Amino acid sequence: MDEVTLLSPDGDAIGVFPKDEVHTTQTPLHLAFSCHVLDEDGRLLVTRRALGKRTWPGVWTNSFCGHPRPGEDMTAAVHRRAQDELGLTITDVTLVLADYRYRAVDASGIVENEICPVHIARIAGTPSPDPDEVSEWAWVDPADFADAVATAPFAFSPWLVEQLPQLRALGAV
Repeated sequence: MDEVTLLSPDGDAIGVFPKDEVHTTQTPLHLAFSCHVLDEDGRLLVTRRALGKRTWPGVWTNSFCGHPRPGEDMTAAVHRRAQDELGLTITDVTLVLADYRYRAVDASGIVENEICPVHIARIAGTPSPDPDEVSEWAWVDPADFADAVATAPFAFSPWLVEQLPQLRALGAV
């Protein structure tokens, strides 16, 4: 069973907790990450979360997210999760929003409460998603996608809604 790293409000590691038990109505602050994958044409890979996901099932989101295992190097965790979730090899993993943090509550009352550094990566292959993680995926133009997210934020994950404008402002996507 995977574990996640619990964090103090200042971001210091204070313990571990089973990953499959961490997301509840009282989710403690813990470490995670997001990754946005670009292809050689500058298109962004977006995914629709599987309907069986505990939080925000069926919404469109960034390429993938995950949790580093306690003591695991963050870049190694991003590579591992790209393979596990999308069957994808990625390259050029770059940290772009080191201090991104959010707390959000979905319609069922489940809480996401994470310090979640955001990365950009390049594709080195074709996605072959795990259906337990991803129900659909698409390559999109980042500007068009940003317009869609701004127009209908309810259709997207709250972390994507917050991250995308910041990434656009940095010129990262």
